[in-house]
Amino acid sequence: MALQASPFPNGFVAGLHSVGWALILPCFWFLDRLIAVCISTTLEQSQRMEQECYLHPLKVFFGAIMFFILFLAATPLALLGFLLWAPLQACRRPFSYHREPPPSLERETNQGFEMAGKAAFGFATANLCLLPDSLARFNNLGHTQHRAIAIGQRIVHGVNRPHIRIFVDSPSSCGTVSPSNSFLPRSNSSIYGATERQGQPPADEDSDERQVPIRKFSSQVLSTPCDDTEEPSTQPPVPLINTNQNSNQRGRASHRRAPRALLSHGLGQRDDVPWEVSPLFPANVDILCLEEVFDKRAAQKLIDVLKPLFGHILYDVGVYACQPPCCCSSFKFFNSGLFLASRFPVLEAQYHCFPNSRGEDALAAKGLLSAKMLIGQNKKKRKVVGFFNCTHLHAPEGEGEIRCEQLNMVTKWIDDFQAANRQSDEDVVFDVLCGDFNFDNCSPDDSLEQKHSLFEDYIDPCRAGPGQEKPWVIGTLLEQPTLYEEEVITPENLQRTLEREVMRKHFISPPVAVPDCPLVYPEPGQPWVGRRIDYVLYRESTIAKHCRTEIEEFTFITQLAGLTDHIPVGLRLNVMMDSECADD
Repeated sequence: MALQASPFPNGFVAGLHSVGWALILPCFWFLDRLIAVCISTTLEQSQRMEQECYLHPLKVFFGAIMFFILFLAATPLALLGFLLWAPLQACRRPFSYHREPPPSLERETNQGFEMAGKAAFGFATANLCLLPDSLARFNNLGHTQHRAIAIGQRIVHGVNRPHIRIFVDSPSSCGTVSPSNSFLPRSNSSIYGATERQGQPPADEDSDERQVPIRKFSSQVLSTPCDDTEEPSTQPPVPLINTNQNSNQRGRASHRRAPRALLSHGLGQRDDVPWEVSPLFPANVDILCLEEVFDKRAAQKLIDVLKPLFGHILYDVGVYACQPPCCCSSFKFFNSGLFLASRFPVLEAQYHCFPNSRGEDALAAKGLLSAKMLIGQNKKKRKVVGFFNCTHLHAPEGEGEIRCEQLNMVTKWIDDFQAANRQSDEDVVFDVLCGDFNFDNCSPDDSLEQKHSLFEDYIDPCRAGPGQEKPWVIGTLLEQPTLYEEEVITPENLQRTLEREVMRKHFISPPVAVPDCPLVYPEPGQPWVGRRIDYVLYRESTIAKHCRTEIEEFTFITQLAGLTDHIPVGLRLNVMMDSECADD
């Protein structure tokens, strides 16, 4: 059954909900501005010092008074709107669905990819901290609406670029080299809140001109034979097809193996994962999972920018107000913050809210979003599908028991969803779980989560074992007070910083120690990694028996430098199909 765009059963209920929210919004906005005017980011503080501006205390004083008066004036209408809005949440489906009409069904799915015997799928996840502006400032991030537009533009610029790999023949090394940024068309290089040397901040947040035009590029490989390389392809480059088409059809001639240039990083061992730190999002992302997209206006701005590339988007995921017993705990002021953008059609989707949230986390409807994607059809006319799951776990430190309970729920909900929606005439080619887990694999305080059975079922490419990361891994949680320092303010600077272990110590959050226990980190002979709390995991036991997977590349992405306090991560999986089994 096709998903409906509106989360409400009919237009009348949706209209009542819109009226209720319209009455609430002015009061909410005035309260948001009242708090925001009193809190400055470190970037704004430094800019005032450079400009020798001494009027800020007056701005705070009179601004707070004005917004407080407006807040009080709008409160009666907000109460009336709340009485209309809250009861309607009981009949609301826990997500909205946007579908961008494709030029044709063939361009929306990946028809016939099994004829080639292999396919590749790209996934990425990022925590954006798109809270209301006042709350985002507690994380040293502000101007949520501007950031949402800038983030969407950067993602589009990264994903919608040429996919070029250069094979270099050298006596000392032989590998692939990713093209420099100078080879790529430049998007708007401005950074939210950028200083003069970095360009101007984005224009008015509601401007329709903020959207980035979608260009069509060719994907190609430039090859020079080398002792350990395959023969270069003789087929001409295949042009990219725009909108919802999967990157597997973006030129099979350009299909590549894992980047061999990474051997210079000491990753030539057979079982190691090819990886890189990239200033751009991978050019072949098929499914994008975003966390902390709490603000509805920011979510709509993301949709407007991303929809030409990702034609299927699940947003406003979660529940609000009071929910039935045993479904979700306490009153929910915010949704889950989950945002899923896919090139593939979404066949089925299901959301579950964690019932054990506590403290400030209980104000948001954090949970699990599971989706079944239609990938295409194989030569035997069987549907080819994939399962994708995204989540955001409990945040406060020192509460690992809650996160372990949530991981138990995640595994059960995923298995239940797949059992209910998996058909005997379908082939499953991937089963991925990603999101912000809010625990890492190096902190003593997170030892319970590190040993959870989830990691016996799903494969973590970065994990060497409980409490031990692989030597190339980089933490993904940035130190909030340093977000706007020169070393991390641009994608290129952040890339250079992450590649140097001595620099990472200053800008990546360190491990969390157990109370009253001294922290010894890192252990002798081990690199300094820091907190990696953003995960992309995959499972092989649930895919079709004639399929097998291998990791093509794992990517730490710096393109959102200055826009969020997390480092996005990406994973590209190769799926090989055994033709003999497939013909059975």
